[in-house]
Amino acid sequence: MVAFDTVWPADSLEFCPADDFQDIFVCGTYKLLDEPAQASNYDLNGSSKTPQTRRGQCLVFQVAPDSSGEVSLSHTLNRAAPILGISDSEGNVTLHTWREQSFSKIASIQCASEDTLCLSMDWSDRRTIGTSLGNLVVSLSNGNLCLLSPVEGSSIAVTETWHAHDYEPWIAAWNYYDTNIIYSGGDDLKLKGWDIRQGFAQPTFVNKKFEAGVTSIQSHPHIEHLLAVGGYNNTVQLFDARKLTASMAQVDVGGGAWRVKWHPAETRKHDLLVACMHDGFKVIRFDAGGGDAKWISGTSQIIKRFDEHESMAYGTDWSYAPSLAGEDTLIGSCSFYDHKMSLWSA
Repeated sequence: MVAFDTVWPADSLEFCPADDFQDIFVCGTYKLLDEPAQASNYDLNGSSKTPQTRRGQCLVFQVAPDSSGEVSLSHTLNRAAPILGISDSEGNVTLHTWREQSFSKIASIQCASEDTLCLSMDWSDRRTIGTSLGNLVVSLSNGNLCLLSPVEGSSIAVTETWHAHDYEPWIAAWNYYDTNIIYSGGDDLKLKGWDIRQGFAQPTFVNKKFEAGVTSIQSHPHIEHLLAVGGYNNTVQLFDARKLTASMAQVDVGGGAWRVKWHPAETRKHDLLVACMHDGFKVIRFDAGGGDAKWISGTSQIIKRFDEHESMAYGTDWSYAPSLAGEDTLIGSCSFYDHKMSLWSA
């Protein structure tokens, strides 16, 4: 296990999926800066009249085995080709590319006003990565979702913005098998679907059966129609995308499921990585449904848990680097108030 102090609270982590760049991962941090306490800055109720200052950093790492076979960390800026999207706490999305000895911003797109936080983002082409950019969906703290599409050059532009939830939409995600479909979940206890071909006046469905806010969604990269959905109520639910008003299975993961990540390798398509907020990180293994290797059942077991973080478990991801049969996969995880990033395997 390798640990790193991110200095500022850490809340997101992603490995690069592109071939030849799978040793790269990024960790996002977020800090609310303290303002000087001046009487003129507060109203009669004690509430601040001035906007709070939010800052963030994107830490870039390269993973490399050293001579002893252990994993070491170093910042890296000398890569080219892959494009990194960052959504920030001031309503912006920026695109960055790795070039020789530099980390270059190539585009900046404003999705909302500066007092609006970007809460999540997802690329539509995560299953079939090509040479061109996919569409991007971003969820915003004002209840809106924002659709961004490619334009000439290596950039994207806002094409649609619509009000999706009455409270914070913590998550927005694509159906990776049908990239006309977007799913969203929020603090209003609702899971919704949207079809970009039909406009956004009405969702294609609304599931109101959740007991707490919906915090995470991921379409399975290898099993069509399968969706994992996490919530504040310590559960992950599995859904068939053809019937999203009723779950097919539910798993208690011991803490709010802030992020869910299916294993990227088809040989381990039954394994789900979960950031469990108050209860660390876990890898859940589901059984094949009725012996059908192309599907999945609700029967599951925890095959690995990681409890070395001392604060809210937020960001996590699998490495996309290929591994030999029987070998564990490298995992990155990060937590908030203890500003800690860790590497481990399962």
